[in-house]
Amino acid sequence: MQNTIEIECPSEILIGLHLDADQFAILVKEETAIALFREGRLSSGMAASWLGVPRVQFLFKAMLSGGANLLENNDDDYLREISLL
Repeated sequence: MQNTIEIECPSEILIGLHLDADQFAILVKEETAIALFREGRLSSGMAASWLGVPRVQFLFKAMLSGGANLLENNDDDYLREISLL
């Protein structure tokens, strides 16, 4: 099941960003997916699926432009990662 959400956006914002409504919708969706992933509220797999991109592509974008970390560099992350080997 898919849901559509309408967001009001003044035309000044679109003009200032040099985006049309469709481009702005994509930007909002990507930024939201990255923010929710960064906060730990959305998995990388769910975020990638929502955006329709491979998980690796999402993770790369989230790290480069979104400031997301894959690992917190703690014992729990280390143990989880080595358990996957």
